[in-house]
Amino acid sequence: MKILDILDKRLILPEIASRTKEGVLREMVHSLAQVEKQVHEDRLMEILLERESLGSTGIGEGVAIPHGKSKEVNKILASFGRSLPGMDFQSLDGKPTHLFFLLIAPENSAGMHLKALAQISRLMKDPAFRKRLMEARSAEEIHSIFSEGEEKA
Repeated sequence: MKILDILDKRLILPEIASRTKEGVLREMVHSLAQVEKQVHEDRLMEILLERESLGSTGIGEGVAIPHGKSKEVNKILASFGRSLPGMDFQSLDGKPTHLFFLLIAPENSAGMHLKALAQISRLMKDPAFRKRLMEARSAEEIHSIFSEGEEKA
């Protein structure tokens, strides 16, 4: 599975305005709902906040991968957001989080969901890749960085 198969260029947010965990999730869910009309924002927020209550999806090194499963979707959906100043996402390492990759999968898609999480995690573990995402000046440039990152993987 390629990230760009699930990440629509319109769902790359180069500057998230919110400075709270719930605000970041709401901003990303709102953008997703604008493109994917079957998404109900309130229900998706419930799913994501419920997942966060089990433990933060802030994996460290400035990265969070909020995710969940929904009956409303029939394919994996993704959104990417960046916060240049960073914010507290209760990350495992306690450091500010800058890069957010939101992933929503159909309820019966364990295999696809895990493959997507693994692919995103692998790319985001690379410090040079994260640095390039932080330095990008536009959604188009971020999209290109994901494309190049997958070619190397």
